[in-house]
Parts: sequence; C-alpha cells; structure tokens
Amino acid sequence: MTADASNWNSRLQVYKLPNDRRAALELALTALPFTALWFLMWIASGVSVVLPLLLGVGAAALLVRLFMIQHDCGHNAFFSSRRANDWTGRVLGVLTLTPYDLWRHSHALHHAGSGNLNKRGIGDIDTLTVDEFLSRSRWDRARYRVYRHPLVMFGFGPSYLFLLQHRLPLGAVSGGVMPWASSMLTNLGIAALAAALIHLTGVSTFLLIHLPIVIIGASVGVWLFYVQHQFEQTYWEAESNWSHPDAALHGSSFYDLPAPLMWLTGNIGVHHLHHLSSRIPFYRLPEALADYPELREIGRITLWESLKCVRLALWDEDQKRMVSFTSVK
Repeated sequence: MTADASNWNSRLQVYKLPNDRRAALELALTALPFTALWFLMWIASGVSVVLPLLLGVGAAALLVRLFMIQHDCGHNAFFSSRRANDWTGRVLGVLTLTPYDLWRHSHALHHAGSGNLNKRGIGDIDTLTVDEFLSRSRWDRARYRVYRHPLVMFGFGPSYLFLLQHRLPLGAVSGGVMPWASSMLTNLGIAALAAALIHLTGVSTFLLIHLPIVIIGASVGVWLFYVQHQFEQTYWEAESNWSHPDAALHGSSFYDLPAPLMWLTGNIGVHHLHHLSSRIPFYRLPEALADYPELREIGRITLWESLKCVRLALWDEDQKRMVSFTSVK
C-alpha cells in the first residue's frame, strides 16, 4: 500500500486548504525575528567583528525559512489568495535574491519532470548516469567532477547562484518578457533596499552584516535541495518508464530533522509529501505525516545519514541507485 504512489494524491487532498491566519502568523514569526537579528548585528558590529557573524547564523536560518515561505507562495499554497501568494513571494524575493516569477516557472518544471532522465537540467542539480559520465571526454568528466565537488556544490556554487546568476535570466532567452521583468524588478528592489541600509549603516557595515547572511543561507538552501533528491535510493527513469507519482514518492526524501531544524526549514524535509501534493501548505505537512505514519519510512534520511550523500554523484541505471565516482571503473 505504502509503496504504491498512485493513490496518495487523492488521499492528501484534505490538507491542501490554506489557513490565512496561520500563514500570516508564520510569516510574522519569521520576518520579525529576522529583522530584529539584522539590527542586532548592526549594533553588535560596533562592539565586535565576531559577534555579528555568530548572530548571522541565526539570521541566515531565518532567511532560509523566508525562502521556504516564498517557495510555498510559488505553489499557491501559503495563502488562500493567489494575489496574496504572488505579492508576498515577490517581496520576499528581494530578501532572498530570487526573482519570484522566474523561479516559480522553473520550479514548476522541476516538479513536472523530477526523476525523468529525459527532462533533466531545469530547476534541478545536474546529474549524469554512469554510462553518460564514462562516455564523456576527459575534459567533460573533469568539469563534472569539479561541479560535484562539495566546495563548489555547497560553497562557491550557492553564492554564485544567488548573488550573480539570479541577476540575469541568461538561460531563459526564449521565455519572453517575464524572465527579464521578474529579474530586473527584483534587482531594482534589491538595489533600493541595499541603498537604504547602506545609507543607514555605511557600506562596510552593511557588507559585514548582510553578506554572511546571504552566503550561509544560500549554502544551507542548496544543501537542503541536494539531500531531498540526491540520496542513494532515489528515483530516476527514462520517460518511457517514468511515473510522476512514483517519482514524487520515491524520488524525494523524507529528511527527518530534529524539530527545531524542521521548523527553521519550513518542513521542507517532508519532501516526498510535498512532491506528491505541492499545494499542501508547509505548516500542514506535519499533520499529514502524523495521519499517515507509514509514509515516515519512505526515503527517510536522518541528519547524520544525510552527510553520506555528499559522495554520491552518478545514477547507476543497472543498480537503480546513486553511486560515487570511486565506485565507477
């Protein structure tokens, strides 16, 4: 029953109804502490260089949670109103450095083709099969190894993605006006907010406060996305054998984090339920998981176990699992 993914979407329909009061509370409980921590970092910068960095870890965690709220808005799941979702998402996009409308489009493509070997490369982490990797030139194999290196995947890469790549929609040239409008208006909002904060605190203080928040938050966000799909027993199939329900249930992990971390990450660890029914607000995912405890054992990864996912880099079509470079001859 649990392994059969086809009937789960209908069973989860009841959890799709957003609660506007709860959504407003979740937004306030995230945005207000984030703002308070930012200004505490400003005050602390006059006392110490180290103290703002320590406070920045907490602010970065709250920035990740703001991104998860933006993520729910993109699925039209946070508020009951589409307009409220879209404008909340666009405003939060200024803080998360993510053009909301452009990201929403690419993320929808990710949901539509997750686990489909014929639809890789949009809104996901580049993944080669073993055969594809071995058939590439030495130069291409080296580039893929660099891309998959932890220092790039979770260090330089996330900062590049959020600070630079999101500024210009160069990969969406065929998308019409929307990608450019989304990116440029977000950039305008970022510039206006940065100018106001620089006027208030000064350039060096602003950078000392905000850059660590963005860099840490970006790395945590990419790590979460990585673990949710790049675990050993994930799901990949050629389009002829691909099934959306199976990809949702078995190609997305249940990242079973401690309760405080689950709250800070907006329950995004309950990712298999999210892919089964993306219209469930994140604040209702624990409710669904509690009502169907059998779903807790599908794709379950603990915090400690997730560290082992770092070495995984290739999909082995014969073994139906992710493998490391060292396991490939």
